[in-house]
Amino acid sequence: MTILEQLAAHARERVEADKAQNSLDLLQARCRALGRANGDRFRAALQKPGLSLLCEVKRASPSKGVIAQSFPYLEIARDYEAAGADAISCLTEPKWFLGSDRIFTDIRKAVDTPMLRKDFTVDAYQLYQARLMGADCVLLICALLDTGTIQRYLSICEELGLAALVEAHTAEEIASAVSAGAGIIGVNNRNLQDFSVDFDNAARLRDRIPPGVLYVAESGVHRPEDLSAVKSMGADGVLIGELLMRATDRRAKLAQLRRAAG
Repeated sequence: MTILEQLAAHARERVEADKAQNSLDLLQARCRALGRANGDRFRAALQKPGLSLLCEVKRASPSKGVIAQSFPYLEIARDYEAAGADAISCLTEPKWFLGSDRIFTDIRKAVDTPMLRKDFTVDAYQLYQARLMGADCVLLICALLDTGTIQRYLSICEELGLAALVEAHTAEEIASAVSAGAGIIGVNNRNLQDFSVDFDNAARLRDRIPPGVLYVAESGVHRPEDLSAVKSMGADGVLIGELLMRATDRRAKLAQLRRAAG
């Protein structure tokens, strides 16, 4: 079983456990009472002139283990906001990334920056959860979802007012995302089957993204100079995780990255 298959299997277990506590009908009723999210905030963050920086809050990963021994996540998020992050991505996967819904909701209360709930979406139930958590955007991974399912989830996101970052790693997955009607496509330099990284992957696949679709390069940024390469490929945004999580001064590092991004 690949790493991604393990992540997906555990996500299904989590969803079933959550459904036992709160039914889908209950979540849907709560979402109706809450009203639509403002996913346009997330899209607007990517449409700003220049390269938008999506800064990630994560304690660990399957490939690197624990990244941040000390994990003052509220301080991290506030540092990102103060240093001008265009959006914040927060991991909620608990087993391999050591994230949680609680971490997300705590951060949501502490900052106003648009937020992406980053998890392994395998059930529509998770979209309603994300809305109730205050997310502006959710992650849909093409390697986990066929075209019809992505299309259905995008329709639910539209009803909820959520933006959706549809993640691809191959030309075939980009074609699936485009066919499903994705308005934001992220090309991951990381292969989720084995978590290896090829920093050139996003550049190779850039021309597959049609005009009018926002484009995010994900993973593999290890130094400020890498942002010049991302900018030159015409990306609207870049997702940065480990580089910031390991920084001793996150505000200074993000300011350095902002200068490199132009």
